[in-house]
Amino acid sequence: MAGEKEAFLSRWSRLKREQPAEKTAEPESPAPALPPVESLTPESDFAGFMHPKVKEELRRLALKKLFSDPHFNLPDPFEAYSGDWTGGEPITPELLATLNQARTVLFTEQEKKPEAEPEQKVEGERKQDEPGRQDT
Repeated sequence: MAGEKEAFLSRWSRLKREQPAEKTAEPESPAPALPPVESLTPESDFAGFMHPKVKEELRRLALKKLFSDPHFNLPDPFEAYSGDWTGGEPITPELLATLNQARTVLFTEQEKKPEAEPEQKVEGERKQDEPGRQDT
């Protein structure tokens, strides 16, 4: 067996050439007889239109007819993005000015209000929660 070992690529090539000869012709099932798309209702059986032998255009027409039913036009109340969230009151300029992100991104330097001066530290006084120092 060790002497009979053939190279990987030549074995692969040989098997690839033999493979089509081994395939037998499978009996092909014809596409089922389909009703006209115009006569379809939401209660109709659409399974025949999903057969692989049915043309893509005919399948799309049948699906379009199926999904044109108002039953499929209802938004899911539990889907977060299915509602219309464009209503409501806009953010007022006063509230917008209080938002930290708006101060740094939306407003120019002239529109920014000067912030209060930080308290100057008096020698001998310490803030109670000053980091880096331990109580003595």
